[in-house]
Amino acid sequence: MRRLRAQVRSFEPGVQLLMVNQFGINLGFYMLMPYLADHLAHGLGLAAWAVGLVLGVRNLSQQGMFWLGGTLADRIGHKPVILAGCALRTGAFALLAFADDLPALIAASAATGFAGALFNPAVRACLAQGAGERRVEAFAAFNVFYQAGILLGPLAGLALLTLDFRVVCGASAAVFGVLAVVQARALPARNPAADPERTSGWRGIATDWRTILRNRPFVLFSAAMAGSYLLAFQTYLALPLQARILLGDGNGAAMGVVFAVSALVAVAGQLRLTDWARKRLDPTKAIALGLAVMGAAFLPLLPGPHHRVHGLTAVLGLGALVVCAALLAAGSALLYPFEMDTLVRLSGQRLMATYYGAYSTVAGLAVAVGNLAVGALFDLAARAGVPWLPWTALAVLGLACTAALTGLRRTGHLRLAPTTAPATA
Repeated sequence: MRRLRAQVRSFEPGVQLLMVNQFGINLGFYMLMPYLADHLAHGLGLAAWAVGLVLGVRNLSQQGMFWLGGTLADRIGHKPVILAGCALRTGAFALLAFADDLPALIAASAATGFAGALFNPAVRACLAQGAGERRVEAFAAFNVFYQAGILLGPLAGLALLTLDFRVVCGASAAVFGVLAVVQARALPARNPAADPERTSGWRGIATDWRTILRNRPFVLFSAAMAGSYLLAFQTYLALPLQARILLGDGNGAAMGVVFAVSALVAVAGQLRLTDWARKRLDPTKAIALGLAVMGAAFLPLLPGPHHRVHGLTAVLGLGALVVCAALLAAGSALLYPFEMDTLVRLSGQRLMATYYGAYSTVAGLAVAVGNLAVGALFDLAARAGVPWLPWTALAVLGLACTAALTGLRRTGHLRLAPTTAPATA
C-alpha cells in the first residue's frame, strides 16, 4: 500500500484524480450491476427474455459506442466527455431506481451503457497524455484502482441491498454525481489543439476513422489482442457455469471467493508484475507472456472433476477454479500497462481517445461473439460427453493469441507509427 501511495503521488494531480475517478466508476457500477438481473426477474417479475433484452441493450450501447465516445473526446476535449458520461450515468442509475416498465428500463440501460462509452476512452487518453513518458507506470497504478473498485463494489452493493434495491441505485447514482462535481472543479481541461489537416464535421470524423482503419499495425494488434478480452471475461461466464456444474445451488458463495481472489491478485500483484516485466522484457514480450499465462490458466480445469461433487472433491474442484481465476488476473495485470502504452505508440500520439475507443469496440465484439461460442461449446461438451472441450479451446485461444502477437513482432508488422504532435494539448 505504501508503494502504491508513493507511486501515485509521483504523478501530477490530474493523473491522480483520474485514478481515483476510475475507482469510483467501478465502485458505483459494480455496486449495482451484479444485482440488476435478480431485481428485474424477481423484484419486477420480468420474463427471462426481457431481462436478457435489458442487459443486452446496456452491453450493446457501451461496446458499440466506444468508437464514437473516443471520437467525441478527441473532437471536443477529454474533460467535457468525461463529465457528460458521469452525469449521464448518474441520471441512468437514478432512473433504474424507479423504472418499473420495460421501455423505461431499456432507456436507463441504454443510457448506462452509452455513459461508459463516453468516459472510458476519454479517461484512458487523458491519463496517457498526462503521464507522458511514464505511461506504463501510470496504467499499472490505474489498474490497481480499477480492480479495487471491482472488489469493493459488489460488497458495498450487497450491504445496501439489505435495505432496498432503490437504495443501491441511489448510492450508485450519488457516486457518479460526486465524480462529476469533483472532476468539473479539479480535472485539467485538455482541449483539442488546432490541427490544420483536420476537417470539421462528419466528414472530418469519417477521415479520422479511415486513418485508423488504414493503420495496419494497429488493426493487426487489435485482432491479435481481441482474444485476451474473451479469456478475461470467462471469470464471469465459463467459471460460474463450471461452479454450478460442480456445486449446484451452492455456487454463489464459491464464485464470491473466485471473484475476490481475482481482484486481490490484480490489486496486490500489479505493481510488482509491472516492475518485473519492465526490467526483463520489452513491451511486446511482456504482453505475449501475459497472453500465455491467460491461456495456461484453463489447464488446471482439464483433469476435472466435471460433475456434481461433494467433500474433498468439491474443495479440489473449487481450488481449480480459484487457480484459473488467479492466473487470468495475473496474466491480465502483466500485459495491461504495456498494452495501453502500445496503443498510444501505435497511434503516433494522435487521436488517442479514438484509438482507445476503436480498440474497445473490437474487444467488445470479440467478447460478444466469443461468448456465444463458449456457451455452444459447453452445450456440445455436455451432449458429447467431452467436458474438457471448452477448457481446451480456451487454452488454445490463449496460445493462438500469443503466437499471433509474437509473429507480428518477428515479422516487423507491429512497427510503431512515428511520433507526431499530439492532437490534444
